[in-house]
Amino acid sequence: MKFRYLIIILILFGCSSNITQIKNKKPYNAQGFALIYNELEFEKKNVSKRLDNKNIQVAHKDLKINALIKITNPKTKDSITVKNLKKANYPDFYKILISEQLATKLNLDKKLPLVEILELKKNKSFVAKKAKIFNEEKKISNNAPIDSVQISNISNSNSKKKQIKEDEIYILIAAFYSKETAEFLKERITKEIPSYETKKLMIKKSKNNEINVISGPYNTINLMKNDYIQLKNFGFEDLNIILND
Repeated sequence: MKFRYLIIILILFGCSSNITQIKNKKPYNAQGFALIYNELEFEKKNVSKRLDNKNIQVAHKDLKINALIKITNPKTKDSITVKNLKKANYPDFYKILISEQLATKLNLDKKLPLVEILELKKNKSFVAKKAKIFNEEKKISNNAPIDSVQISNISNSNSKKKQIKEDEIYILIAAFYSKETAEFLKERITKEIPSYETKKLMIKKSKNNEINVISGPYNTINLMKNDYIQLKNFGFEDLNIILND
């Protein structure tokens, strides 16, 4: 009988622990390329759901339907906050599926549609209105993280498109506090992925003093895809794409 009570207590404790983990789950946050929807991709079954390119729409494979998402163009700092319209499958290389209208609103470079994605929890830090473009209200210091930027609604007036210079992009493989650990990882990739072009691998210190293992630079998505897929197959799950500062 005592053992039965003990088992019940352990089960309840385990359930309580799982509930705590769910409550403490961090909001989704990623940097990478958006897949701009087109019918051909749907017909080829590379994309599982349709989007209406005349409207501002997004679909994400992991986030819940109606989850609030802030999408930022890191080049121009244009941002938009929208609800996840539906769950959809699309190639793992991409972080999110968006409509052409949304890409236009964000002034995305169609050849390199790099975005930052942040799942928003309901709080007072953000003004969340569907289909509205946002810009930074104040100048933020260079050390401020992207997700801490306070933004507010601006008018619907048609502003002039910003000049977007060509940037070099990199795959952020991992970030460490120790340079020795970063060197070890770089060496491991070199040895265990023989087909990888190792001259692309670099170690750089970030603004927040982390030691990053990165690969690049790349000027087109197609040049990056092969390396990205190799790293994914090797076991890296949370690869992000970053701009050269």
